Amino acid sequence: MAQSDKPIYSSKAYRIYPDRVVQGKYTAKAISSTELTSDYRSPAGMFKSPVIDFKFSINGKDNELPSGNDHHYTCLNQSDQTPLLKFGEPYADKKAVPPDTYLKPSTHFKIRLDMRAVLKGFNDQGYYTCFNGDKIYKNDFKGVFVAGNAAPMIWDFNNLVNHPELELKDADGDGIYETTLVLNKPEDENKTASSWKLSRDVSAFPQYRSEYKLTDALYNLALEEMQKAVEPDSTFRTGKEWSGVWTRDISYSIILSMAVLQPKVAVYSLMRKVKNGRIIQDTGTGGAYPVSSDRMIWAVAAWEIYKVTGDKDWMSEAYQVIKKSAEDDAFNVYDQQTGLVRGESSFLDWREETYPKWMQPADIYESECLGTNVVHYQVNKVLAAMSASLNDPAAAAAYTKKANTIKKGIQDHLWLPARGYYGQYLYGRNFKTLSPRSEALGEALAVLFDAAEADKQQSVISNTPVNAFGIPCISPQILGILPYHNNAVWPFVETYWAMASAKAGNETSLLRAISAVYRPAALFLTNKENFVATDGDYAGTQINSSNMLWSLSGNIALVYKVLFGIHYNENSLQFKPFVPKALAGERSLEHYKYRNAWLNIRMQGFGNQLKRITLDGKQLANGTVPAGLKGEHTIKIILADHTVTDKSNMVPDYTAPETPVVTSGKGKLSWHKTKGVTAYNVIRNGRRIASVKGLTYPVTTAQYGEYQVAAVDARGVNSFNSEPVEVIPAKAANIVEAENIAAKSELSYQGFSGNGFVELSRTKNRTIDIPFEIKEDGTYAIDFKYANGNGPINTENKCAIRTLNVDRCFAGTMVFPQRGKGEWSNWGFSNSVKMKLTKGKHTLTLQFKDANENMNGQINQAMIDYLRMIKIANFN
Repeated sequence: MAQSDKPIYSSKAYRIYPDRVVQGKYTAKAISSTELTSDYRSPAGMFKSPVIDFKFSINGKDNELPSGNDHHYTCLNQSDQTPLLKFGEPYADKKAVPPDTYLKPSTHFKIRLDMRAVLKGFNDQGYYTCFNGDKIYKNDFKGVFVAGNAAPMIWDFNNLVNHPELELKDADGDGIYETTLVLNKPEDENKTASSWKLSRDVSAFPQYRSEYKLTDALYNLALEEMQKAVEPDSTFRTGKEWSGVWTRDISYSIILSMAVLQPKVAVYSLMRKVKNGRIIQDTGTGGAYPVSSDRMIWAVAAWEIYKVTGDKDWMSEAYQVIKKSAEDDAFNVYDQQTGLVRGESSFLDWREETYPKWMQPADIYESECLGTNVVHYQVNKVLAAMSASLNDPAAAAAYTKKANTIKKGIQDHLWLPARGYYGQYLYGRNFKTLSPRSEALGEALAVLFDAAEADKQQSVISNTPVNAFGIPCISPQILGILPYHNNAVWPFVETYWAMASAKAGNETSLLRAISAVYRPAALFLTNKENFVATDGDYAGTQINSSNMLWSLSGNIALVYKVLFGIHYNENSLQFKPFVPKALAGERSLEHYKYRNAWLNIRMQGFGNQLKRITLDGKQLANGTVPAGLKGEHTIKIILADHTVTDKSNMVPDYTAPETPVVTSGKGKLSWHKTKGVTAYNVIRNGRRIASVKGLTYPVTTAQYGEYQVAAVDARGVNSFNSEPVEVIPAKAANIVEAENIAAKSELSYQGFSGNGFVELSRTKNRTIDIPFEIKEDGTYAIDFKYANGNGPINTENKCAIRTLNVDRCFAGTMVFPQRGKGEWSNWGFSNSVKMKLTKGKHTLTLQFKDANENMNGQINQAMIDYLRMIKIANFN
C-alpha cells in the first residue's frame, strides 16, 4: 500500500491521503477496501441566524416586491409572530441581535398578512396590479404563499404551491391571511451515516485493486450503490430521493459507466423515455420541449451502448428514434442565422439558478446555450456514424454538415478569446448577447466531443474557473440565489471535467477533479447529488439526494475512463490511461467484459504515455483491442512515468453584481443604484454603446432600440444584462387582433385587448392565415401575445408549439410556454421570429404540424390575443 502519511492532494480546504480524507476537524477513513468510516457532520444547522428574510407570493410568483426588497424579522423567542404586514409594503425589524444569539430549535413563527388592498382590487376592478405593472385577475387567484430563507420556507417561488404549509389562509374571511411555521426543527437536521461496510455481492462486476485503500473502497461503494439504483422493473432509479427514469440523468450516467456495467438496464431505461417513436424531454421549464431541448443526449448514450456491446439490432432501433427526434428539432430549435440550437442549458433546468430572473420560458427557449449545443453537435456526429454503418452515405454526409454548422456556430458566437473558454449562452430578445459566465458541463463536453479544437481544448481546461471544492456549475455565482446549480458542484459534472482534463493532458486539473469527486463520497459515505461550492457541504443545497445515479457512475468512470483510459470505438477498445504522479503505483482491473472477451488488466507507473502494453504477452499496437476478441485475456500496461507541466485556474468563489431593473420614460432609461457597482454598461440592439457612472441614460424615440443595462463592479465583473426595454417609434409597430382573422373564443378569460381572443388547440384553428400589409421595407420581429394556463411555469409538458410561415415559406417556430396553472388571464409574449419583409401585402400562416407535437401528446393549446410586428432595422 502507498504511504498513508503522504497526501495525494493537498489544499487549504482539504487533504486526501491514500487511506483517508481530512477536512478541518473531520476525517473519513478507509478501514479496508470494503469498509469506510466518517465523523463528518454538516455545519448547516448549528448556527442559524434569527433574522428571517421573506417575501409573499401570489400564485407562486415573485410578484410582491422588487428584487432585493424583502421583509426582515428578528425571531428571538421560542414562540414569535410578525406584526400585521401589508402585501407590497416591505417591513424591516428594528430589534438588534445580541452577540452569540441564534435561532432557537423548534421556533414557532406566526406570520400575519393584510391582503385587503389586493382583494379590493379584485372586487373593484377585477384585478390587482403588482409593483411591476403585471395584473393578477380575480379568477386567476389561487392563493398567497410565503417564501424565505429559513426552512421550511424556500426561495423557489415556482415550487411554493407544492408546499401546503407555506400557504397563508384567511379562516374568517376578514382579509387577514395567516400561517404558523416551525423553524429550525431538530428532526430536520440533515445527517449522513458514520460508517459503511460492503453488504452486497459485487463479484459479478470488474474488481479494482490498487495501492490506495481509499480509492478501492470508494469504487466498491459506488458498485453497491449502483445495484441499489436498479429498480425491480430493470430500469435505473435516478437517486434515493429521485424515483423514476429521467432522460438526461440516465443518459449521462450511461455514457460515464452504465453502458459497461448495466447494458441491458441501460437499454430498458432509454426505451422507457421514448414515446411515439421520439425521445421524451422530461417535464421542465414552460412545459418542457422545446423550451428544453437537451433530451438528445439520449442519442449519445445509445451510441455508447452500441460501441460497448456491438449490438447492431439495438443500433438500428435507436437510429430510427434519434432520426425522428432530430427531424423535429430541425424545425423547432435550429437557428438558421447563428447555426446554433435553441433551448435551456443541458441539465441546468431550474430557471432562476442559472438565468436572470426576468427571463420567461419563451426567453429561455430563445437562448442558445453551450452545453445544449455541444450535445446537438455530438448527436449529429452520432447520426452520421450510424448512417454510415447502415450504408447510407448521403445521410451521413448531411448529418456531418449539420454537425459542422453547429460547431462553427459555437466557435463564432460562444468563444471568449480574452478568457480562453466558452461563454454560457446567447440570451436576450430581438438582439442577443453572450453571457460571459463559464458553464462547467458545457466546457467539459466541448473538449470531450471535439467541439473545441485541440488548442482550445487545452485553453478551456487551463482557464475555466474552478473553486477550492470543485468546478462550480457556473462562475461567477448569481447574487441572492440559494445553492443548487448556482454556487454548487455536481460530482458527475466533476467527472466529465476530469475526463476532459485527461484528454487535454492537464495533470493539475485532473488530480484536482479526481480529488473533488473522492472527498464528498468519502466524507458523506454516499455519492451525493451535489454540494455547496463555497464550503463543500451537502446540506446547504436546495435539493440533494444520496445514492445518485450519475454521481456513482462518475465515481466508477474515474477508474475505467480516466486511470485506465478505456475508450470505445465502433469496432475496438483503446487504452489511453492517465495516472497523475500522486497516484503512481500498481493497480489492476479484473474480469472486465468487452463484448465476447474478459480482460484482466494490470497497470503500473504514472503519466499519460504508454511505455509498453501487451495482450497475453504480445505487443498491442496502439493500445487497441479488436472487437472480435473472445475468451479470457491478460493485458499489461507500463506507463512511461511522464511528468506533465500545466495549470488550473483555481480562484476564490465570487458572486456577480445584482442585475439592474431598468425602466423607460421621458426620453431616458432609469435604474436604481446597485451595491458595489462602479459603472453601468448601456447596451443597444446587442451592442454596448456607453459606460456610465450615473443612473440614467438618454434615448431617442425616432428609431427602434432594444436597450439593456449591466452593472459592473470594481473587479470588472458584470451582472446579467437587464430585461430588454424596447423604444418603439409609433409607426414601427403593426398589431393584428386575432379575433379579426379567426373565430373568437367563447371562453371567459380576461385581460386581453380588443374584442376577444382565439383558441389554438389540436382540433381548433390548426391553420390560421393572417393577411397583413407592410408600409416599409425592413427587418421585422414577429410575435404573439398569448395565454397558456395548462401548467405551472417550471414543470409539466404542455408547451404549445406552432410553425410560422410567411408567404408560404417557413419562417420559424412559435412557442407558447405555460405561464401558470389555471392562469388563463396571465398574458405574455411568445418568442419572436425575425424576418426581412418588403413593402406590400403578405400572408402569415400559423399552423400545427407533426413536428409541433409536444411531450404531452394530447394538450397543445394556447389563447392568442394578437399578432405584433415591429420593424427593428432597415435592410442592410
